[in-house]
Amino acid sequence: MKVAISGATGIVGSHVRRLAQARGHEVVSLTRSTGHDLTKGLSAQTLAGVETIIDVSGIQTLSRRKATEYFLAVSRTLQSAGAAAGVSHLVALSIVGIDGVTSSYYGAKGEQERAVRAGVLPWTLLRAAQFHEFAVQTVERGSMGPLVVAPRARVRPIAAAEVAEALVDLAEAGPAGDAPDLVGPRDEILADMVRTLLSRRGSRRPVVEIPLPGSMGAAMSSGRLRGSPDASQGRQTYAEWVDQLPRSR
Repeated sequence: MKVAISGATGIVGSHVRRLAQARGHEVVSLTRSTGHDLTKGLSAQTLAGVETIIDVSGIQTLSRRKATEYFLAVSRTLQSAGAAAGVSHLVALSIVGIDGVTSSYYGAKGEQERAVRAGVLPWTLLRAAQFHEFAVQTVERGSMGPLVVAPRARVRPIAAAEVAEALVDLAEAGPAGDAPDLVGPRDEILADMVRTLLSRRGSRRPVVEIPLPGSMGAAMSSGRLRGSPDASQGRQTYAEWVDQLPRSR
């Protein structure tokens, strides 16, 4: 099968690309590094022969407006070019527990979900929990001098490689609508995840936990982002993932 991957160099996308190729699929990477800005359009020729698009695109912003503009532009591009090229399946990745969240990045992901469901391409939508790398991103974005500020959040993090495996499985299976949620095997507190990561790096930087405002912050602190009780569960725990990281000396 010929598969196009939007966001093929990202945290999940790189795993999707590697796994799809390992299974013998022909892969078309839709990234800026390959000359494709999906917010500005895409020629049907680029998708010639593609049967399935896997959309794991993303943007690093907490702005609802910027993120919504990005996701809707990418969705329009994939739907338009995909339909013109005869693509028969769109697989998109979203986030567990975001129903009713109207603020920040999660509000924008809700808009993306609606665009997928309303589009002309037959679709499958997978909602997954935050990745183990969420702790790394928190350190990068929340560093304030010697401190690391972590949003108050109860999550059930999942290995990015396992999300990629599920996405490729869904791509191979054909359009299925809403797939079961996919979450990690254990509940975690984000601030504790950050402390564990810093310890692995040999750092004693203090971590300060704060609640974020708005419906996104409420969803994070309430534990809604752990997914539904009947969600599929991944295998690798956060502790096991951290243990694979290089230890600082």
